[in-house]
Amino acid sequence: MILDDTLPDPVLLTERLIACDSVTPATGAVFAELAGQLAPLGFAVHRFTAGEAPDGPVENLVAVREGPAGSRHFAFAGHLDVVPPGEGWTSAPFAPERRGDLLYGRGAVDMKGAIAAMVAAVATIPVEAGTISFLITGDEEGPARFGTVEIIAHLRKVGHVPDVCLVGEPTSVHRLGDMAKIGRRGSVNIWLTARGAQGHVAYPHLADNPIPRLIALLAELDAIELDRGSEWFQPSNLEVTDLGVGNPATNVIPAEARARLSIRFNDLHTGPDLVARVTAMARRHGVEASAVISGEAFLTLPGAFSTLVSDAVLTETGITPELSTSGGTSDARFLRALCPVIEFGLSNATMHKKDEAVAMDDLVVLARIYRRIALAALAQAA
Repeated sequence: MILDDTLPDPVLLTERLIACDSVTPATGAVFAELAGQLAPLGFAVHRFTAGEAPDGPVENLVAVREGPAGSRHFAFAGHLDVVPPGEGWTSAPFAPERRGDLLYGRGAVDMKGAIAAMVAAVATIPVEAGTISFLITGDEEGPARFGTVEIIAHLRKVGHVPDVCLVGEPTSVHRLGDMAKIGRRGSVNIWLTARGAQGHVAYPHLADNPIPRLIALLAELDAIELDRGSEWFQPSNLEVTDLGVGNPATNVIPAEARARLSIRFNDLHTGPDLVARVTAMARRHGVEASAVISGEAFLTLPGAFSTLVSDAVLTETGITPELSTSGGTSDARFLRALCPVIEFGLSNATMHKKDEAVAMDDLVVLARIYRRIALAALAQAA
C-alpha cells in the first residue's frame, strides 16, 4: 500500500465505519463513530433527527471547524446510510475484511470509504486555512425527504452556508480519478391510473375495460423523443417502470389498470413542465396522473472550482478527470441550492453489489486528493 505518514490511515477509518450496520435510514452507531473521528480534529459536531414516519425520523450530522473570521468555508458532503446488503456475500457485509489489495464491506465505495478519506484529508489542514465542514446524512439511499434538505435548512438557520461543496459519491468508472460530476439530470416519477367498470368478459358492453386506454397512452409516451441532449447533458429518457392490473380472474374485465413512469431529464426541461405535458396526454386518454419530482437538472459550469478539482486529481493520479453529468441522482441536487457543488470519489464498479470492495491504495490516494482540493478551495479568491 502507498502509505502517507502525514495523514491518518483512511483504511482503518473506513473499516470502523463499515463495521456499523447502517442500512438506510442510518442512525446511532455509525454517526457516533464518525463524530468520534471528527471531534479530536477540532470539529464541533451537531447530530440531529428530522421528520416523522413513514420517511423519518432521519439522523443527520453537521460538523464544523471554524477558521479565522472572514475566511472561506469549504464543505465535504455525503451519506452514511447504505442499501441493504442482500444475500450471497463471501464475508459478512458489516464485518470489514481485507483480502489481497481490497477492503470488502457494504459501503466501502458508496460511500463510507470517501467519508473516511475526507476525515484523513482534514487532519493535517491547519485551522488558519479556513472553515471546513462535514454535511452527512443518514438518508440518501432512501426517500431523502429529511436528510440533506434538513441539513441545508439548518445551515441557513445558523448562518453557516459554505462557499463551495464537494460530494464524495463514487464517480470514477474505470480507475480512480477518471470522472467527476459537475451536474446531474433531473428525475420525476409519474403514476398513471386508468379507471373503468368491472364486468364479465362475455358482456363487454356492460363493462368498461381500462387496459386499452392505458396501453394507448403508454404507446404515445414511448414514441416521444424528449430531446437529443444538450451541451453538457445526454438525452433525456422516459421509461415505463411498472405496469399492473392485478386481475386474478380469466373471465373478468378489470376496473382499474396502473402504470408508472420514470423520466430522467436534462437542462432543456423542468420537472413541472414534464409533469404538465404527461398529465395533459393522460387526460386525453381518460387516465389520471400523479407525480413526484425528485430533483431538477443542475450544472456547475466549468470554472475555478472544477479546475482546482481536476488539478488535484491530475497531481495525485496522473490523469485529468472527465467532467460529466451522467448517471443517476444524488444529494448534490439539493446542495446546489447553497453553493457550487462538484462530486468526486471512488470507482463505482461494485457499489450496490454483493461483495462491495474498494482498493485500499485508492483510499490513501483519495485522501490526498481531498486534502489538495480543500486547501485550494480555501485559498481561492472570493
